[in-house]
Amino acid sequence: MRISAFSTRIIGIANVVVVTVAVIGLILLPGDDRPPARSKTAAKVQGSAEPPSPSPVGEPPGVVATPDFARQVHANEAGLVPVLMYHRILAKRLASIDRTPGQLRKELEKLARQGYVPITAREFATGDIRVPAGKFPVVLTFDDGHPSHFALDESGNPKPGTAVGIIQEVARKYPSFRPVATFWINREPFGLTDGEAQAAAVKWLVDHGYEVANHTWGHPNLRVLGKKKVREQIVRIERLLKKVGAPPSKTMALPFGSMPRSKKIARTGSWDGTRYDFAGVFLAGAEPSLSPYAKKFDRGAIQRIQSNGKKGECRKWCSQYWLEWLNKHPRERYVSDGDPARISIPEKLRGNIVAKRGLQIIAY
Repeated sequence: MRISAFSTRIIGIANVVVVTVAVIGLILLPGDDRPPARSKTAAKVQGSAEPPSPSPVGEPPGVVATPDFARQVHANEAGLVPVLMYHRILAKRLASIDRTPGQLRKELEKLARQGYVPITAREFATGDIRVPAGKFPVVLTFDDGHPSHFALDESGNPKPGTAVGIIQEVARKYPSFRPVATFWINREPFGLTDGEAQAAAVKWLVDHGYEVANHTWGHPNLRVLGKKKVREQIVRIERLLKKVGAPPSKTMALPFGSMPRSKKIARTGSWDGTRYDFAGVFLAGAEPSLSPYAKKFDRGAIQRIQSNGKKGECRKWCSQYWLEWLNKHPRERYVSDGDPARISIPEKLRGNIVAKRGLQIIAY
């Protein structure tokens, strides 16, 4: 069961309104305590008790998919992928889009038990999906680079109760749950204003397989800006990312999920001599994404799902509803064949996909 294109537009517009109202609410709320921007953070991270992985984080052992093997694991790499959207992680929620540490932990543990394996937005958008056979990719995304997403303790490790601290905790409890996520940041990543502290935070994340990428400089509604201002908002964050040691962004999340009047400039463009070119631009809702191999996959407007329960406006759009729906409709879900060099699908879906260059299609 897929909702119609008309319904998708209605839900998408409604979800943008919900997210916009909630984020405006965040702006009007009293400021939360932010960690001090101390330069000694950079020194602490060098002695971290959790060294960077020498190889891609959690990459599955290599397999060679065949039609028989793909059938055995029910592979369907044309299926739907949940891209979950989180904002602040607070002990006491102050807005509808906030989640508590307990709620985040509960959702991640449920994903782990059900066979989901995290990948980054960059990996998803580029079709570099390395998930064990029979498992399901999920993309964990966090908007705004809030202090509750990431901070280092005195030992140079992620603070307990932050998003990264919880992800790492869940991965230790469920070793098949790959500890990666995407953090889309604004001009003060993780509440840090000191350049050295920003660089230390980004270095830890990148070294441990996390993605840190573009959410614009000032979180404006891009729909109301002229083309030059849109490009400036995007490029200023690209320059900041370069300054703090992050690679160029391959993904970007639209503030409020609001597309510029010229859709193209959200994905590629330049300002003041600096270019950007994203593999994927992500919306703010309101359903699972198509596979990046699907013919109808629009990398300039990739769907996400707000993390939330099934109350009020989230009755049918948010994570609890959609994860339950995917469990009830397993044939609609993306199931990996465990072979990143091949795309495995049921024969009846052959006409629905476009093979990524160099990848072989296995139809069974």
